[in-house]
Amino acid sequence: MTQKLYYDSAYTRDWHTQITGRADKEDGKYITLAETAFYPHGGGQPCDLGRIGGIAVLDVNIEDGEVWHKVDQAPEQKEVHCEIDWERRFDHMQHHTGQHLLSAITLKLADAMTLSFHLGTEYATIDVAAELGADQLTAIEQEVNRQIYRNARISSSWVTAEEAARLPLVKQPTVTEDIRIVEMEGVEYNACGGTHVAATGEIGILKVLKTEKVKGGTRIYFKCGFRALNEFTAAQQVLNGISVKLKTSREELLDRIDKMETDQKQLLSELSTVKSTNDTYYAQELLSAREGLVIAQVFEDKSLKDMQSLATKLTEDHEGIVLFASISEAKVVLAQNGQPPEWSCGPFFKGNLGAYQGKGGGSDRMAQAGFASSEDALAFYEFTKDQLGHH
Repeated sequence: MTQKLYYDSAYTRDWHTQITGRADKEDGKYITLAETAFYPHGGGQPCDLGRIGGIAVLDVNIEDGEVWHKVDQAPEQKEVHCEIDWERRFDHMQHHTGQHLLSAITLKLADAMTLSFHLGTEYATIDVAAELGADQLTAIEQEVNRQIYRNARISSSWVTAEEAARLPLVKQPTVTEDIRIVEMEGVEYNACGGTHVAATGEIGILKVLKTEKVKGGTRIYFKCGFRALNEFTAAQQVLNGISVKLKTSREELLDRIDKMETDQKQLLSELSTVKSTNDTYYAQELLSAREGLVIAQVFEDKSLKDMQSLATKLTEDHEGIVLFASISEAKVVLAQNGQPPEWSCGPFFKGNLGAYQGKGGGSDRMAQAGFASSEDALAFYEFTKDQLGHH
């Protein structure tokens, strides 16, 4: 059985050992070692990566107490030198310890038990069994970071089931032997097999990023240590960029954005009024120039919304059929008022769009469709116009 060095010290970065087993599994080559510091997947913590005999370790898992290392190719020699990807390992240590601390303080201040922990490449999360308010989260974050700066010692030990039962554990372990207890001095005792830093100060900082409601509670997204620093750096760069672009200080940004939104709404309102006036005049021009009951027009650059608005104006008070196409948007609009059933717009589109790779639909009075290309849109427009000619 492999000696698990990660239980003895989370700080073992490299060591010499022997290969004790080799196996070809469905997804690749695996080996076992006499001693390993490679932590396998477990407890919400991802596995370690690194190199064995200079060959990349791709995955690590545990089966029946044996640690299996998936490798690019099995080393030929029996004696090997192993190296941990330390940056990845230390990140995991910071976040696993940060999770313990965050869970302990959330339980203490909000009486909310942690239901699960996930450490991903982008975020770390815990799900807690309560809905937490903004003030509670602020108080929890402040207390967590106070405990980090207190630099409380963290140690691990092995105890029997009887000894575990006498400790103030958050919850009793499911195993009855080989119970590993992680003690965060002055904070908590927890049964845990993961890797942790030696003192809370090494977490660096814990920053709560956001929360969301999940069934029966709250999911808290957080980052620790270097990830939190990188998050702050990235946010600062974006904030500085916006401040420079808007020529204002960070403190005045929200007021500036509020003013921009107000100005934007006013401009859109004014533009809508102008468009409506223009449509009224343009509708009169189209009505006076039409032959029979059909108005057909191709626009180089007109939005679907604008075509629908103009078509509505033309059919509100006048009988007839309106057919519009937009080259830039590859869209077609058909509208009618007071026409026989065969010119119900929605059914006409449904029966004919498929031949032109068009997608759309609508009511009897108006229908609209989009096409893969402007050529397809124009082809459908010409087909419809031709059908209207026989009307």
